[in-house]
Amino acid sequence: MSSQVLEHLERLVRCQSPTSDLSACQEVTKLAAEIANEVLNMPAQIHEIENRPVFWWGDPNPEIVLLTHLDTVWPIDSFTPIWEVKENRITGPGVFDMKAGFIQALYALRGVSGSVALIATTDEETGSKSSKKLIEDLSRNARAVLVFEASVDGAVKIGRKGSADFKVTVTGRAAHAGLEPEKGINASTEISHLILQIAKLENSEFGTTVVPTTMTSGSTTNTVPALATVDIDVRSFKAAELTRISEALNSLVPQNPEAKITITGQINRPPLELTSTQSLFERAQKVNLNLGRPTLVGVSVGGVSDGNFAAAAGAPTLDGLGAIGGGAHARGEWVKADSIESQITFINSLITDLIERP
Repeated sequence: MSSQVLEHLERLVRCQSPTSDLSACQEVTKLAAEIANEVLNMPAQIHEIENRPVFWWGDPNPEIVLLTHLDTVWPIDSFTPIWEVKENRITGPGVFDMKAGFIQALYALRGVSGSVALIATTDEETGSKSSKKLIEDLSRNARAVLVFEASVDGAVKIGRKGSADFKVTVTGRAAHAGLEPEKGINASTEISHLILQIAKLENSEFGTTVVPTTMTSGSTTNTVPALATVDIDVRSFKAAELTRISEALNSLVPQNPEAKITITGQINRPPLELTSTQSLFERAQKVNLNLGRPTLVGVSVGGVSDGNFAAAAGAPTLDGLGAIGGGAHARGEWVKADSIESQITFINSLITDLIERP
């Protein structure tokens, strides 16, 4: 790896950028623009969407979109050391997810001419609430969206689960637990029966998981609980499955007809389905083969990314083109140093192939 690539990656990692810290995200976006000008001799723009900065380099209406994010999950100074290179491992907050991916995408654009743009958002780690519409709008007009989330040991991501979050609330009626419990409607008992029903909605055929997570109930130890809630984490490789779960939750019936069930929440990200990735994956495999690299493998994963939005908007999408390493969101996340130049060469060849053979 060249000293310049390493220097730029170090500068970007040392500029800590937790999603929740808006000023930090503004600083990292400014720095990314400076680095882009140094690498590509062409300035980037910084847009604001709902007060959040978005890095934009290239065509205002791109046919090929390189999609990245600059925010991380790490609060300021919560990851130490901030930067370390030891043998073949580079560690630092967000180096794997996904600042190395941004640097690789940036360097891969050297010598490229065509309708291409590199986009870097700053709210991906918290659900892309501000940038979702931008991603969808870009993707509707794109021939290809390349997503620079981290790879899986060099494999690209050709499938991702979609996700949904729901909250189930049961309203019962309070009463004294010792004197007259029969006058109450026990929300804890009611929600316990519901949780057993909800857990049975999973479907292993499509990787559909339905997991009750945080739960609250009751007010005091001597009162029949009048209110109980449980959060439900839902994920699946099939959009129809997320719809099925939503409909099933909204059809729940209490055991006690006087109890009331309220469902809130929604589908957050649609799945990245194989039909959206197949054509790009096949092209990427051919490009990879021509470079003499090891066979390019595609995998499906449970995590979500902005690639889910891009695919749902209709764009051919390929994910996992970023760093090779490990430990996303974990202390000690790292990047394999000697893989960075190879990834840059591969991505540059893939972009060139997409431009020259529309």
